[in-house]
Amino acid sequence: MRATTEPAWARWLAILAALLVAVLILVLPLAAVFTEALRRGWEPAWEALQDQDTRAAIRLTLLVAAIAVPVNTIGGVAAAWAIAKFDFPGRRLLVTFIELPFSVSPVISGLVFVLLFGAQGYLGPWLAANDIQIIFALPGMVLATIFVTFPFVARTLIPLMDEQGRDEEEAAATLGAGGWSIFRRVTLPNIKWALLSGVLLCNARAMGEFGAVAVVSGHIRGMTNTMPLHVEILYNEYMFVGAFAVASLLALLGLLTLGAKTMLEVLARRRVGYVA
Repeated sequence: MRATTEPAWARWLAILAALLVAVLILVLPLAAVFTEALRRGWEPAWEALQDQDTRAAIRLTLLVAAIAVPVNTIGGVAAAWAIAKFDFPGRRLLVTFIELPFSVSPVISGLVFVLLFGAQGYLGPWLAANDIQIIFALPGMVLATIFVTFPFVARTLIPLMDEQGRDEEEAAATLGAGGWSIFRRVTLPNIKWALLSGVLLCNARAMGEFGAVAVVSGHIRGMTNTMPLHVEILYNEYMFVGAFAVASLLALLGLLTLGAKTMLEVLARRRVGYVA
């Protein structure tokens, strides 16, 4: 039996329309970034990436992601496990809090951290008295990135863990297994592919975050500029080769992340088919 009742020409028209939109919105902009970066050849682009401020931006981007992603991985797994495997008061409220960064503009979230930890913020005088700097420094950038990227791991795991149910964990508990043993031997093997996928998405967003980090960083060149912020500065200074070279590197990291995520999904489907 046919899966749809539409004629063949209608299905092909829909497919062609989707491909056209994808090419115009996704493929062409990415191609333009790489084309502009290499317009004058490889050497100018490579020299732009070797610039001291550019290298500092790359290091800072990787450092912020290296801190934010593990924190969100641990927090996301804990939140998903609690929501999917246990009943407790405030369960729906926790789900709402997890989805909050999706509904709040990153710029607003950055302003919230400035309001809390800035020089004129609620905790600003105490932080200044104790020589602790959060805003316009690495801690503020990490906090803003953690807030923006927190939902990715949790929202990837919650539907899967809800679908898997609690039968296996309850059976392990009946046999005398402890909480950590149940998680390590029962829960984690069942969610490992989805967990890796969520981590990759979280990492991609952490490296590409602009709005929240722009507010709390202060745009100090060579110190608090991540790669997206550095691209903006180079472009505003009409250093187009450098701007597109850094943008192409950031896009390449995103494409590698997408490729790794797709590979994980293929491996997961093969694994499920093998087990079945």
